[in-house]
Amino acid sequence: QYPQISRSWQSHWDNLITIFEYPPAIRKVIYTTNAIESLNSVIRKATKRRKLFPSDDSALKVAFLAIQQASKKWTMPIRDWKPALNRFIIEFGDRLDGHL
Repeated sequence: QYPQISRSWQSHWDNLITIFEYPPAIRKVIYTTNAIESLNSVIRKATKRRKLFPSDDSALKVAFLAIQQASKKWTMPIRDWKPALNRFIIEFGDRLDGHL
């Protein structure tokens, strides 16, 4: 019924199955597209205003500041966050040191 989607999935299968490498507690938090689309929209709006960046670092700073500002408005709690956070700590504890 949707041959284009099927072809896209087949050609990008290695990227698509990456989510299944994570435990269910983490998958529940990261699989949703609404949060991802919202975040992409924030970054797109911030970077669209500026056509050129002097460096990659300056582009990252603009994106970071835009996300930081937008996050002040985000009030919806993330569903099943506590079990996911516990699992993030188990899986990626060394990366989270100093951020929790």
